[in-house]
Amino acid sequence: MTVDVQDASREDLQAVGLRVTPTRVEVLRLLRAAEHSMTHQEIVRLLGGHGFEATTIYRSLIALVDAGLALRTDVGDHVWRFQAVREGDAQHEHPHFVCVECGGVECMPELEVKVPRGSRVPRSVSRQAVEVQVRGRCDNCS
Repeated sequence: MTVDVQDASREDLQAVGLRVTPTRVEVLRLLRAAEHSMTHQEIVRLLGGHGFEATTIYRSLIALVDAGLALRTDVGDHVWRFQAVREGDAQHEHPHFVCVECGGVECMPELEVKVPRGSRVPRSVSRQAVEVQVRGRCDNCS
């Protein structure tokens, strides 16, 4: 038997102690269906026409991040991007590719960055509180 995506989202919201609201269910469902991280503006564009308000969507995104159901990333352009936490995503420890032409961002989970033991690096790096970015032109812009 397949589990309905909305039902799974409702159950996950309840499991982390969040109130189940139509906006939270739809935002989480959308993030889980997305192939890449999404900005608040992209999410509003997709859900806003269905009666969801931009402010409520933003508050839902922050609640999902705080509850551990979503991740928030800034790739240096001061625009937060959100994505659902997937099974096995203990932390968001992979680099991102940022296209210098179109601004597109892609997760690169297959790449791993390791800091050798004993390396002289800031504490934030040794605690893995760092984001790695690879910049260049994407295939569409090359």
